[in-house]
Amino acid sequence: MANDNVLDKIKTTGEPFELITCDQELADTADFCRAYGYEMSESANAIVVVGKTEPRVFAVCLVLATTRLDVNGVVRRRLGTRKASFAPGDDTARLTGMTIGGVTPFGLPGDLPLWIDSRIVALRRVIVGGGSRDRKFYVSPAALTALPGAEVVADL
Repeated sequence: MANDNVLDKIKTTGEPFELITCDQELADTADFCRAYGYEMSESANAIVVVGKTEPRVFAVCLVLATTRLDVNGVVRRRLGTRKASFAPGDDTARLTGMTIGGVTPFGLPGDLPLWIDSRIVALRRVIVGGGSRDRKFYVSPAALTALPGAEVVADL
């Protein structure tokens, strides 16, 4: 489910980026890092989360691959719900136009909040999904924080 809109969006940040193509069977972060020689500590995952109230509320959280997303604490409170969880794959695809393993902050719908863990902005560069399972982007955190609606969150 390649989404060329993401290439247009990443270019609008004005920040340099590297496009890394990969075998889609190796899109999961640990597999990708092992196969292509990158560190987990320089990789981030974009995870769609959902608040378990009606109407359901969603957000995209970008967290380092070496950390756990605090779904039951920080995320739940930010969503304003009593319960929160990872969104199912079909909701992720419907909301973002991307499949799990390829979700990227670039090209998200404008009404979908993007929360970036503060540990990511401390890095020189970070690897994120590329909009499909067969590519990744290696970008500066400034490219992420330049996105409309992006918000840096401490200890996400």
